[in-house]
Amino acid sequence: MNEKKFKDFIKAPNIGTHQAIYELENEAILRNGVLDKTLYELADWKDKVLLDVGCGAGFWLKNYAKNGGTIIGVEPDPNLFELAKTRLSSIENATVLHGSAEHIPLADASVDIIHARWAYFFGAGSELGLAEAKRVLRPGGIFIAIDNSWRSGDFSKLLRHSIAGNANFDPETTQNWWVENGAERIEIPNAGWNAKSAAELESILRIEFPEETVEHFLETHDEKSLSYAIALFVKYRDNW
Repeated sequence: MNEKKFKDFIKAPNIGTHQAIYELENEAILRNGVLDKTLYELADWKDKVLLDVGCGAGFWLKNYAKNGGTIIGVEPDPNLFELAKTRLSSIENATVLHGSAEHIPLADASVDIIHARWAYFFGAGSELGLAEAKRVLRPGGIFIAIDNSWRSGDFSKLLRHSIAGNANFDPETTQNWWVENGAERIEIPNAGWNAKSAAELESILRIEFPEETVEHFLETHDEKSLSYAIALFVKYRDNW
């Protein structure tokens, strides 16, 4: 196992300790399909190099690879890095590298598209990672940070009730930071989670939110789906 550590790496409380359940969360988002459809419409990667910063165990890398292109993941968590390597071992057009948002082991101007799904880019303090993203993007390239929106949906209610995890990041402060850094904000209001059952959805919620928040939510919600809005923060290399 690669034990190299990065100063900007903070172990994620969800995927870092609950990989199996986090896989179910990814599947619920994939089943909905709206987020990936939007990402592909913004910047298709069929003949491009796509970099996923903070790729975790490689779930999305495998999914990206189905549409072609050259798919590269970067992951700082040594355990998740090894899981991603195993997952991609038989996929010719996808690979994973041990690195971080501030230490991307790629050459200057070597990728066309960067995705960062719920990883690192949560506002102030992310400047070094943003500079590193700019370094590796080619002219004409695009950077897309995928984050939670607090504007609508069941997930927004959970965030507002919670005081831990994702709720530690003030949405207005984060929004203002992206505006100051020249990003375009794109709202995806209908990117829900579609779990296989209400019990599965509950298990997913319990790795994302405190017990009190989940119990409060379940008092009025016994379905297998969750309404969810996503905010994309987009920067174009040519206007950087």
